[in-house]
Amino acid sequence: MNSLFDDLKEGLQEAIDFEKGNGKAKSVTYIIAPVKEYNKHEIKDIRTKAGMTQSVFANYLGVSKKTVEAWECGRTHPTGPACRLLDILSAGKETELSFVSIK
Repeated sequence: MNSLFDDLKEGLQEAIDFEKGNGKAKSVTYIIAPVKEYNKHEIKDIRTKAGMTQSVFANYLGVSKKTVEAWECGRTHPTGPACRLLDILSAGKETELSFVSIK
């Protein structure tokens, strides 16, 4: 608890100093890449390279197996968070997420 208080106190002091013109403000700029759209061939390729069945792949992405089947047949397309997870899988970083553990 003391550490949290110290961090808050330090941050507040930095803000006061900056407002008075006695210091520099810290800033961080994040650039978020646009969400990539995946076609049916790319989705199946990502799944097979990850060595996952449609069921395991669906579980990893938090969708149903029927959804994965629809994506791979081209009837529907993944959006938003599913595409971000596909980015992670396509980069081969599937085990770097907190919900994945290796036995």
